[in-house]
Amino acid sequence: MTILLNVVGAILIVFAGFMLFGGFISTWRKYRGVRVITCPENLQPAAIEVNALHAAHWAGITGDPDLRLRSCSRWPQMAGCAEDCLVQVEAGPHECLLTSIVSNWYAGKDCVFCHHPIGVIAWHERPPALLAPNGATREWHEFPPQALPAVFATHRPVCFSCHVVEAFRREHAEMVVDRPRHTGDWRVASGAYPPVDTNVNEPHKTVGVW
Repeated sequence: MTILLNVVGAILIVFAGFMLFGGFISTWRKYRGVRVITCPENLQPAAIEVNALHAAHWAGITGDPDLRLRSCSRWPQMAGCAEDCLVQVEAGPHECLLTSIVSNWYAGKDCVFCHHPIGVIAWHERPPALLAPNGATREWHEFPPQALPAVFATHRPVCFSCHVVEAFRREHAEMVVDRPRHTGDWRVASGAYPPVDTNVNEPHKTVGVW
């Protein structure tokens, strides 16, 4: 009988530990990462990070996460604020996540140069870029997160390959020659030479390096 009670007790302890650990991990994953919210103080976008470890710790103990800020783009100017922006995180933790905002903006869009779909974003290997009104391209992560809502309103989507071509063009203009595209050219069909026109209303051209 004693052995049975010990076994049951051990199983209950393991189960409780698994539930606590599972709750810790799921909460940490839910609240980690950079988010962009509207600051209640000035009603402008701000980039924040929730203290995901603290939230996970309290979720593991009490079942409810205790949300606190770990960082904010308005600190140290607004350090010590009431952190009322956390209401937005509680209401939509996934919707205000930076990666969600970026994915939603690029979703269904084509590259302004080659007109190929941006597709699923490769966050680290081949990040998409943005075409500014002045014709320059930059990868999306080169902008401060809190600036992206305004940037998205004025910039156009660019795939990674075309961004590389445009960057080469800017840095080595003397080595680049534009020539009209021929629909029967195998290089065009294969995508070997993506178009590089900043004026997308003109006929497509391919880039040659000399």
